[in-house]
Amino acid sequence: MAWAGHERQYESRCRPSRSVDALRFNISGCRLLTDRASYGEAQAVLFHHRDLVKGPPDWPPPWGAQVRTDEALELRVFDDQEGAAMLAGEALETAGSRPPGQRWVWMNFESPSHSPGLRGLAKNLFNWTLSYRADSDVFVPYGFLYPRNHPADQPPGLGPTLARKRGLVAWVVSNWDERQARVRYYHQLSRHVSVDVFGRAGPGQPVPASGLLHTVARYKFYLAFENSQHVDYITEKLWRNAFLAGAVPVVLGPDRANYERFVPRSSFIHVDDFPSAASLAAYLLFLDRNLAVYRRYFHWRRSYAVHITSFWDEPWCRACQAVQTSGNQPKSIRNLAGWFER
Repeated sequence: MAWAGHERQYESRCRPSRSVDALRFNISGCRLLTDRASYGEAQAVLFHHRDLVKGPPDWPPPWGAQVRTDEALELRVFDDQEGAAMLAGEALETAGSRPPGQRWVWMNFESPSHSPGLRGLAKNLFNWTLSYRADSDVFVPYGFLYPRNHPADQPPGLGPTLARKRGLVAWVVSNWDERQARVRYYHQLSRHVSVDVFGRAGPGQPVPASGLLHTVARYKFYLAFENSQHVDYITEKLWRNAFLAGAVPVVLGPDRANYERFVPRSSFIHVDDFPSAASLAAYLLFLDRNLAVYRRYFHWRRSYAVHITSFWDEPWCRACQAVQTSGNQPKSIRNLAGWFER
């Protein structure tokens, strides 16, 4: 299996040591390479979307044609990422096909709002999709819950120690944009309840040397606000920053029903449950005074532990697993942008 778009050499047998990973994939006979000389032998090629649309186009050589470098394409500087992707895709389609039976896998973990160049990719260029979307050909979420097998599974089964929680609401944000819904909602919420912001931009203060998880663990609530709102786009802000740290997540992202496909309804607070930021603030203050009700948001930990996806080895191994189990049924993605942007 070769992955185009990365320079270093990497090989893995996809045999993770952690028990939970072994339950998900334990694969032999799989090679993950970035050696371009192995392109003709690869059963699948992974293309990372951001690498396709940033910088010079990076495509495999046409199969069955003389391998050469298209200097005009390489040296051209594109100001329009849509145009760059379209030109590269068209050049590839007209120059030659791929090795027989080889699958091209489009891989992306950014939301549609942060995935430029989608509409410029040629139709039927990719055979499979690999993303956080549950309807991807290869589904790799940012995290998931699994049945607790051992008391040492993270996070610990019992609720976090309340004596450690000195603050009420925390938020860690690295990319500050006043146009984003999460920033607008923060401004409304902070008028009614104190929110401690950490990060490199906006009003945030640096994350203490103790680290993000230890910092968030000192708060009762964490704003797991996504940078954009799309189907299944639920990132490490929920899985790692809130669940692992032991804070109750207040989420802003897809709708509540979407979250409940992956986590218990009583494990989080959704901003959509309240008519205003003021009413949400009032509820957080209520929970702050009523600890028995607050503790209910941690009941899920008795039955479930949290898995955090390991990038990039886990997506690669997932793709290899899909190749081994898929058979030879042909498939192509006719309208990648239409599917991903809906």
